[in-house]
Amino acid sequence: MFARSLAMAAALALATTAVPACGPSSPDSTDRWVTTSNTNVDIDWDKVGEAYKQAEGPEDFERRVNEIYAGDEVISVSVVDEDEKTQLVTGFFDKNKDGQVAEDEKAFVITRTITADEKGQYQMQGYNHYASYRSPMWDIASGMILGSMISRAFMPGYVPMYRTAYVTSPARTTALASHRNSYRSKNPSKFPNHAKRSSSGRSYGSKGRSSFSRSRSSSRSSFGRGGGGFGVKRKGKLTVVRLTS
Repeated sequence: MFARSLAMAAALALATTAVPACGPSSPDSTDRWVTTSNTNVDIDWDKVGEAYKQAEGPEDFERRVNEIYAGDEVISVSVVDEDEKTQLVTGFFDKNKDGQVAEDEKAFVITRTITADEKGQYQMQGYNHYASYRSPMWDIASGMILGSMISRAFMPGYVPMYRTAYVTSPARTTALASHRNSYRSKNPSKFPNHAKRSSSGRSYGSKGRSSFSRSRSSSRSSFGRGGGGFGVKRKGKLTVVRLTS
C-alpha cells in the first residue's frame, strides 16, 4: 500500500511540473490587452512629406508627423544642418528614452539639399521596418508655399540654425502623446483601424462578462427548477406498498 501511494504522489508531481505557465510573466502567454512597442504601423509617406514642407520648425514637424502616424509609439525627431546646403531630418522611435538617434530606432530620414539660389530638393528614405521605401527626388523652390523650416534656407544671408542637432527630448514625448490622443479623439474618422481596435477590445470584454453572467444565471435557474421539482409533492392518490419478509 505504501509503495502504491508513493507512486501516485510521484506521478502527480510530474504532471504538475509539466503544465506550461500561462501567467503574464510566461513568454508563451498571450494577453489580448497587451500593447507592444514598435508595432510597425504603415506610414503615409505623402503626408509626411507634406508635413515637412509646411512645418514652421522641428517642433511643428514632430507635432504634425505624430498626428499622421497611427501607431501607439511617439515618433521623435532629429534635425541637423550638415552644412549650408544640406539638412537631415530623422524620425525615430526613442525606445530607451535617451534623446539620441540609434540605428535600430530609425523610421525615416529626409535629406534636403539646396541646389541653387532659389531651388532645392528633398528625398525620404525609410529605415528598419520601413527600409523598402525610398521616395523620388522632390523639387522645392522659393516661389512655393513652404513653411519656415524650408523657406528660410532661400533667404539672403541664410545661416543654418541646426549645426547643433535639435532632438525631441524624452520629456516632450509625453506632451506629444497627450496631444496626439486628443487629436485622435477629435478626428476618429482619420484613424478607423485604431478606433476599431479599441472598440473591439471593449466589445470583447463586454461580451465575455455578459456571456459568463448569463451562463451562471442559466445554471442557477435550471438548478433551482430541477431542485424545486424534485421536492414538490405530486398530486394524485398515494399508493402504499407493504413490504413483507
